[in-house]
Amino acid sequence: MPTISRFQKWAVGLGAMGGAILYYYNTYSDNDVLRVYNSWTTNYTPSVKWDHNWDRRDPKSLVKPMEIRDENDQNKYNEKFEAKRARAVRHLLLVRHGQYHTDRKTDAEKVLTELGRKQAEATGKRLAELHLPYSLIVRSTMTRALETSRIIEKSLIDVPVVDDPLLIEGAPIPPEPPIGHWRSEKHFFQDGPRIEAAFRKYFHRADPSQEQDSYTILVCHANVIRYFVCRALQFPPEAWLRICLKHASITWLCILPSGRVTLLCLGDAGHMLPENLTSS
Repeated sequence: MPTISRFQKWAVGLGAMGGAILYYYNTYSDNDVLRVYNSWTTNYTPSVKWDHNWDRRDPKSLVKPMEIRDENDQNKYNEKFEAKRARAVRHLLLVRHGQYHTDRKTDAEKVLTELGRKQAEATGKRLAELHLPYSLIVRSTMTRALETSRIIEKSLIDVPVVDDPLLIEGAPIPPEPPIGHWRSEKHFFQDGPRIEAAFRKYFHRADPSQEQDSYTILVCHANVIRYFVCRALQFPPEAWLRICLKHASITWLCILPSGRVTLLCLGDAGHMLPENLTSS
């Protein structure tokens, strides 16, 4: 049985039920997982357990197992473990492109509307107001994303910019529940691996050599962002279509050195005037 390294409890009123709930923290010594249990379910087993090696960068998976015969062996193993352990936090700010002309045929013709440009400008100002030390802006190569990013870049001078075709819009995985209209399996077959590759490229804990927290902006598309959120939080990936995102909204996730992932905001568009909010 794991030992309890911390113990804390408090009562929370249940209103009309007039009862109380007692909680305690239980830290597992084997994997440093902090969980909260209800007092009447102390042997509770979660329906889905967090995969601590989701990005294949857990130090335990990067250090070759060795036989521990004495304290010297243990110290050697600990040194190797520490050398592989992340120390910084990776922040990813995902920005959806602004409203664009959907009735045009080619990607080059699907430029931002006047409202879309206003949305992008507002988001650029909002990102600047946060005064974060942005390390990189990554842009989808589709016209609406490039145009959105260029407007944002006017507010974030001197931040390096790169283009990445992995971030272009697509159909990541058949959604559940179904979308209600037919779509060939070819789209998911082609787009899914590419979008998953983009997730694996950008979503992982920091390299051990990274000393300071990093802030990367990805300017891309709704389907891509929704899929990223589900994958990063280890939600069922087929739930991506249950999320709605406003144009030029900001979704902010951070990846902790432990491999835990926190969603700081989802589709934040509070920096825009109400009349400028659109999603389609």
